[in-house]
Amino acid sequence: MTRTLLMVPTGHGSGLTTTCLGLVAALQQRGVDVGFLKPLAQFRARGEGADSSTALIRLISQLDPPDPIPAKQAERLLSENSIDGLMQQVVEKAEPILAEHDVVIVEGLASGAGGVYSGRVNLALAKALDADVVLVSAADVDGDVTRMAESMSITAQTYRGGEHDRVIGAVVNKLPGVAAEQQAALHHALAGVGLRLAGSVPAKEDLTWPRTSDLVSGLDVKVLSEGDAGRRVKDIIIAAQSIPGLLPLLREGRLVVVPGDRHDIILAVCLAAMNGVRLAGLLLTIGIEPDPRVWELCRPAAQTGLPILVTDEYSYETALELNSFDPEIPSDDWERARRAAATVAAALDPGWLAELPTATHLTRVSPPAFRHRLTMRARAVHKRIVLPEGSEPRTLRAAVICQQRGIAKCVLLAPESQVRAQAAGLGLTLPEDLEIIDPTQVDQRYVDKMVEARAHKGMTPERAQDELSDPITLGTMMLRMDEVDGLVAGAVHTTAATVRPALQLLGTAPGAELVSSVFFMCLPDEVVIYGDCAVNPNPTPSQLADIAIQSARSAEAFGIDPRVAMISFSTGSSGAGTDVAAVTEATAILHERAPELLADGPLQYDAAAIASVARSKAPDSPVAGRATVFVFPDLNTGNTTYKAVQRSADVISIGPMLQGLAKPVNDLSRGALVDDIVYTIALTAIQAAQLHVAP
Repeated sequence: MTRTLLMVPTGHGSGLTTTCLGLVAALQQRGVDVGFLKPLAQFRARGEGADSSTALIRLISQLDPPDPIPAKQAERLLSENSIDGLMQQVVEKAEPILAEHDVVIVEGLASGAGGVYSGRVNLALAKALDADVVLVSAADVDGDVTRMAESMSITAQTYRGGEHDRVIGAVVNKLPGVAAEQQAALHHALAGVGLRLAGSVPAKEDLTWPRTSDLVSGLDVKVLSEGDAGRRVKDIIIAAQSIPGLLPLLREGRLVVVPGDRHDIILAVCLAAMNGVRLAGLLLTIGIEPDPRVWELCRPAAQTGLPILVTDEYSYETALELNSFDPEIPSDDWERARRAAATVAAALDPGWLAELPTATHLTRVSPPAFRHRLTMRARAVHKRIVLPEGSEPRTLRAAVICQQRGIAKCVLLAPESQVRAQAAGLGLTLPEDLEIIDPTQVDQRYVDKMVEARAHKGMTPERAQDELSDPITLGTMMLRMDEVDGLVAGAVHTTAATVRPALQLLGTAPGAELVSSVFFMCLPDEVVIYGDCAVNPNPTPSQLADIAIQSARSAEAFGIDPRVAMISFSTGSSGAGTDVAAVTEATAILHERAPELLADGPLQYDAAAIASVARSKAPDSPVAGRATVFVFPDLNTGNTTYKAVQRSADVISIGPMLQGLAKPVNDLSRGALVDDIVYTIALTAIQAAQLHVAP
């Protein structure tokens, strides 16, 4: 039976939407099959628009909730005293979601301009959906926990009495701190009014930072130069002082507001941008654009990504407008939405979360759960991972994240001056314990060990010195010498450039016939493995069996129960030909080498993945319809399939993860995002730990 949770705000600005995002994320991390529904659009004084809550859920998860009932439609029914008719529409919209998930989060209506009916409607929603209620509140500005608890208790009374008390918890947002004594006081105050503290979420200033593009969308401004419109506006200054007084104030993330005729300040700001200061933007007031001659001097600053805007308002009015800017997360701000969801998820009580699914609910290894467990396991093993592309921007960001979160101890191979300059340009603060090694200063011990390792290939000290000038080769030698536990590269190098040194200096693992790869495909409901999609063009039947065994072992290592499907264009004996025969032979070899594995083939993809197809095509197969490891017959099939699924179905894929090497080396796609690199580093750390426990 599905459990429905209605999220009810106790006042304006409670953080209702971010709490919903965080609760969905927290349940997904625990493997709970969770859904989301915003049944009624929030009334907006500025008019109808796309519902931000629904759009944000779609943005940061693979859920696709329906659009809410428009506010005007709801208001019309309420004005006709037809709340029952409105709830009937809500139930019709909710039924498909309730049928698909074990827990469904329903976002209620917030109070505010025009939302005078929110309390009555939220109570009707609780009854119509037979929902439990979670109260959501913002911390009292004075920090008075007793007054906060009493205020929440007033809202709770609406949902108490009769058959049962619907209120199962309270989440308090925007706490100025979550010290143990403060949290204990809040817990005690809520318990005194019969409420359970489900989460205490700290206030984080960076979750309120809009992008420059958000200001353009929300204010009446003209864009002179769009620049990097994704820059965060951390704070605002009105530049009225002389240049010497202004210069110390020009810092990363600041929006400089200045009258358009102050050409001296405009030039100073542009010079700062050209010298690497990553300002949020330059906003010119009173409708004056720079003199054309001054603007010509400003063009190099604009080319660094500095957004330059103009408004007709005076500076003071502009500052007031900026300070009262709507803090709501825009529906396309993936980064801010993910960070807000993660902040809330981390602040929720694990014991309370564990009680939400009922005993009859089955948990799944969903993509968020897989990524969360990946991070947790990597933290637990404390491995040292070398990153040869140390000054590459995405790699540098990923290294900082991994270091801060304890995912791995990262070693950057790059001149320290390059790393620090890149970090300054990106607005990053490098952790003190982030290790940086200059690869241009090759220690003699690496030369000696490389000559020793490759002597049978005619390696000389001079040649070794030359080859070690390549950071990937140097990083691989560090791995060979056990100075690091794993290597991740490929953001700006080909797969061959990453894998070749590993094959030459590390070799294959004991018992491995070849090196292969897998992708972890984060499908909407579960994570499955595809292999081999990156390395071997035309494996022999023996090699294909080895790929299958390696892939199954990788599945086990990362918490996925391996059920191996050997993919072909034919299921069983329905087709013939050399390709089918090769898969049939590979399956037989697989059963001989690893009889304990649940494996079958040849199977067509639909027969392997879909239960209804499996019942007709392979009714006796132990794998068909529920495969978790898909082994493709060749690289052409595997690479094409993974990319088709990834791009057409908007599926996140993690990998490729290399398997079969004596030590963990992993290749990145050159289009990898920062998160992709973070998860690849985590994979590599876990692989390294597995090597130490392998028999």
